[in-house]
Amino acid sequence: MTKVTLRFELLSPLDERLMANISRAGAVYGLSRVQVTPKLDGLVVDFDASRLSVNDVERELAKAGIYARRRSAIGN
Repeated sequence: MTKVTLRFELLSPLDERLMANISRAGAVYGLSRVQVTPKLDGLVVDFDASRLSVNDVERELAKAGIYARRRSAIGN
C-alpha cells in the first residue's frame, strides 16, 4: 500500500449536507481518511495510491457532492 495525503480547499461553506457527503466519502474503496481541517475550510484525504490516482480521488469527491480544489500532496 502506498499511502498519500492530499489537502483540499472547500469551494462551498461547510453545512450539514456537506458533512453528510464527507462522511459517506470515507466509505469509498481506497480512501482511508476524509477529514475536515481545524479551520473548517478544507479537507485532508488519505488514500491508497496503489488503488486510486489523484484524479480518481478528485472524481470520487465530486461524485459525493464535495466540491473542492486540491492544495497539496504529501507522500507518506
